[in-house]
Amino acid sequence: MRENGHADGARGMSREELLGLPVAVDLDTGNRALGLGRSKGYELAKRGQYPCKVLRLGSAYRVVTADLLTLLGLAA
Repeated sequence: MRENGHADGARGMSREELLGLPVAVDLDTGNRALGLGRSKGYELAKRGQYPCKVLRLGSAYRVVTADLLTLLGLAA
């Protein structure tokens, strides 16, 4: 087990990991924080239905961390 109590490859993120995120994260990190699978997260982002703000930068998606934390009830 890792230090945060999750086995390697486990889904989800600890409170400490979430609060330590940069201003924006890649979609895979946002998916992990929300417990979404990769395919479902990308499908929601492409349809504009991701549960928090997503920025499209070229071919990449970035999740706005402040919106993610608000959605998860961790906003300051």
